[in-house]
Amino acid sequence: MIQFKCVFCGRRHPADPMAQSCPECSEPMLVDLPADGRSIRQGDTPLARYLDFLPFPEVDDALHMGEGDTPLLPLNRLREKFRLPPVLAKNEMVNPTASFKDRGTVAALHVAKARGLRRIGTVSTGNMAASTAAYGARAGMETFVLVKEDTTEEKLLSTAVHGARLIKVTGDYGELGRQSFALGKKHGIYFMNSVDPFRVEGYKVTGFEIFETLRPRGSWCIIVPVSSGGHLIGLMKAFIEFKEHGLCPEVPTFFGIQAEGCSPIAQAFASGRLRYARVGSHATVAQSIANPSPPGGNIALKMIRELGGEILAVTDEEILSAQRLLAEEEGLFCLPASATTLAGMLKLEGQGRLASGESVVLVLTGSGLKNIRALPPQPSRVFTSALPDLDRLIASLS
Repeated sequence: MIQFKCVFCGRRHPADPMAQSCPECSEPMLVDLPADGRSIRQGDTPLARYLDFLPFPEVDDALHMGEGDTPLLPLNRLREKFRLPPVLAKNEMVNPTASFKDRGTVAALHVAKARGLRRIGTVSTGNMAASTAAYGARAGMETFVLVKEDTTEEKLLSTAVHGARLIKVTGDYGELGRQSFALGKKHGIYFMNSVDPFRVEGYKVTGFEIFETLRPRGSWCIIVPVSSGGHLIGLMKAFIEFKEHGLCPEVPTFFGIQAEGCSPIAQAFASGRLRYARVGSHATVAQSIANPSPPGGNIALKMIRELGGEILAVTDEEILSAQRLLAEEEGLFCLPASATTLAGMLKLEGQGRLASGESVVLVLTGSGLKNIRALPPQPSRVFTSALPDLDRLIASLS
């Protein structure tokens, strides 16, 4: 029987999508699957292959839109440029709505359909909004999306196009997340927010794919952007479960990266605190991970400490430089939030803190096309020429 479990007090509760927080600890709970033997299956989709590790009994192919099985790309030019260890990018930008959120959405949607729910919703900075709206349309669900007041126009348009009830909400974003559950109960809406236990289960699949691709190799670490903490929790949970079932000999080292302008979890880690403190400012170019009160922050802190990893922060200057490097050197145009992974790796490497001979996986979570405005102006990159002068200009640029 599938239950929810609190990672702080250890108590188990019914796996109810409408009651996701521990009554005693007030922290989000995680899915606790039965302890009987689980294995990797044969299947055409990631959900089918890893079904034994997911909280629903069967895969509904009608919900599948091509999410998962994203490429793990070697970054050879960056490796040579900075004399780095082997470094690879898990390119989550190629998911159906151009972000990793699709993995969590499709998992939570399976649960919603299995339980006969007809209304779904989410609270989002943008990526999860578009994902929930798209998959809600695919499933024929009535979908409600509550977004931050500073959500970019690109993300608003990519959400509204799917016909969701899109509401831009002013006020405290953390409080909006908390209040959404009460509103959901009142109006019969299953809010599958960032640390929804079933959404986190979908994020595990990224970890399973990384392991199956890299398991012939030696040791490696995984670097992940961190906002609410749900994505990082799901990736860590994947390797913990694989190890418990004898499929993975050891859990890789995890590094979670936040933007310095809004880094409550990184600040708590650096100061040795067990719980984060809400931050007042969230001024950063990495808008999609600017969460001053991350709901999964305390769980992420607890889990990453137990696994010997770390959560650290990088500056906006480091983020924008990393975004440019990924685009110019490797052809990967990602969101500033995704570029925090390369910025974090370069910081760790510069401090001599990456293990010798260890491969590095950067999880690139979303496409840069979702926030073009974050790019600094680069007028020197655009040239103008009259047709008769074009030959001379090309020669001067060669």
